[in-house]
Amino acid sequence: MSYSIFHNFVIKASLKEIFDAVSLPEHLNNWWTLKSSGKPEPNSEYNLNFTDTYNWYCLVSKVKPNKSFHLKMTQSDADWNPTTFGFDFEKNENGALVKFSHVNWQEANNHFKHCSFCWALLLNGLKNYLEKGIVVPFENRA
Repeated sequence: MSYSIFHNFVIKASLKEIFDAVSLPEHLNNWWTLKSSGKPEPNSEYNLNFTDTYNWYCLVSKVKPNKSFHLKMTQSDADWNPTTFGFDFEKNENGALVKFSHVNWQEANNHFKHCSFCWALLLNGLKNYLEKGIVVPFENRA
């Protein structure tokens, strides 16, 4: 059995702006990571650096420009290693519906529950970044 985190929300932004914000390192660093690298291409490796202790790697598992972007963890902590997270989005009357998922958690442990909460906060940060241009300093993020 595996467990999953899902969050759906609306962002008043174009599909391209959303795709860029969730796939390009210069944008990821404005709402999620301390520093990151990678290219939104199939099987491209991403480095997601949060601190020296949390310096993680993953591969692009799904990429459809302006529609989807998913990453499969390859080097992280034991709970995150088997997981894949990503974004699917579609235009709607209010901008775009973003469907976030973080799937294949092996346990619904405290880390899983904490990550679900943190993702909600971070995704709100993504929304504020795209809609209002707000960049929360890294040390103040979830």
